[in-house]
This record gives sequence, C-alpha cells and structure tokens, in this order.
Amino acid sequence: MRQFVVVAHDAPTDPDFSLDALGSDAGRMDLLARCLNAGLLASHGIREDARVHLVLDDAYTVSVDGATVRNLHPDERSIAALVRNALESREDAIGHQPATPSPGIEVYRMGLEATLDRLARDGTVVALHEDGDPANEREPPAHPVFVLSDHRDFTDAEAATLDDAADVRLRLGPTVLHADHSITVAHHYCDTDGYREF
Repeated sequence: MRQFVVVAHDAPTDPDFSLDALGSDAGRMDLLARCLNAGLLASHGIREDARVHLVLDDAYTVSVDGATVRNLHPDERSIAALVRNALESREDAIGHQPATPSPGIEVYRMGLEATLDRLARDGTVVALHEDGDPANEREPPAHPVFVLSDHRDFTDAEAATLDDAADVRLRLGPTVLHADHSITVAHHYCDTDGYREF
C-alpha cells in the first residue's frame, strides 16, 4: 500500500465553495484535485494499492482509497465535487471515527499529527522535502506514507510534527516539483524499485 498525505493550508473545510473557481475562491482546491488525480489514477484505471489523505486546515482529513472509491474521474472539477460532497458529511465524524459519505471516501475530524499517528501504524512515514536524502540512494519502503505540502511550505509547527513522525526524509530529484508532480515521481520511484527496474 502506498499512501500520500497532502497538507493543505488554504483549502476550505466546509462545502460552500464554487466548482467554477477552484484555483481562487476554493483555496487552491485545483491543486488538491490534481494531487488526488496523481495519487490514484493511472492510464485507463485506478491504482488500487494507493490512498490519498488531504489534511485541510489541520482540522479535517479527507481520505480516498483507490481500491474502493467510485465515480473518480480525471478532471479537476469532478474530483473537487467528490471532496465537496465529502465535506458535507464532516459533522458526522465523531472523535477519530470517520464519516463515510460514499464508497472509498472517509472524513476524519483530525489534523496532521493525529493523521500521521494513525497512518504510521501500518507504514513508513516518508517526509518529501528538497533537503532530504536523495531517493535513488535508498530503497523504497514496503508501505510508504509520503507526506508533502501543497503550494506553501510546512509551517514551523507542521515541520516539527513531521520531524517527530517521519522515519525517512527524501528528495525525489534535483528540482523542486509541484505537489502533484511529486506524487507522480514518488509512484515512479516505487514502481521502479528506486529507479532500478523498468
């Protein structure tokens, strides 16, 4: 299982955002939709061995499971609509018990620290950062939980939380990439056993 945690700093935590202004009025929901696309979709199919977790304003986490999600299409608008529909159920999440608004989608009332605690039980937390060790010098973990930020840097508090939780800190290459591109490269890193097998 591969998992991706995307820390979103400007994303809405309620469903009252327009699907017609994903890059502005919706707090860069366009970027989060692209991250879900990169994390879960392959050519003519879905990566059933992947999950993507969007941490929204350190208050809610929307988790999407490639093995069970339905009606996931590649365009940003329809992906954003899935997230918006998920947020309509956010009040049904109680403590660490998620709301499940549709197959393969869960909404947790938890921020970054609690999300990493939950995911670290079943995987290796990998901080993706430009100052990390070169990925080609390390074998991919069997069950990586890649953690990255959206278009903003991690805050000091987020960086400290991630430092405490991360087992590994990696950079995927010499060039700093967009979050969704980083997810694609991380998949390639795992698909090729650390860039070794094609």
